[in-house]
Amino acid sequence: MKRSLIVSGVAALIIAAASVGVAQAQKESSKNKTHVIYVAAAQATFKQSPMAGVSMAVLWGDMDKAAHGTFTKFAPGYDAGMHTHTSDMRLVVIKGAYLYKDEAGEKRVGPGDFIRIPGGHKHWSGGDKTEGALFYEEGSGKFDVISVK
Repeated sequence: MKRSLIVSGVAALIIAAASVGVAQAQKESSKNKTHVIYVAAAQATFKQSPMAGVSMAVLWGDMDKAAHGTFTKFAPGYDAGMHTHTSDMRLVVIKGAYLYKDEAGEKRVGPGDFIRIPGGHKHWSGGDKTEGALFYEEGSGKFDVISVK
């Protein structure tokens, strides 16, 4: 019994230390662009975005002002509505499915799939109804969502 408690305690300390290390790596990577950046999606520090159903972990850059890279999660069934972005967006899905729709039709962007959305292009996006979506996203400038009808 004591041994399992000790092992559990050590595991908790390792997980806590890894979380702090990931957060520090994220901060350091934005300061110095000459260093290698490595962040495992499962260990990334996600923060709730202002959009309900979306959380993001900034990996590099400053998404409020400039080019950036993030891990982004869409909750199951998330619906972003019709919108545009000021900057070009590039996404690679890791898990689940990023659902996309524009005047040309619908696309289900699954694990390993890539999609580039030009800045100013009107589209709808959302997450798979069951799994949601986890994807790597890069923006060529600040991140924004401009609602359109």
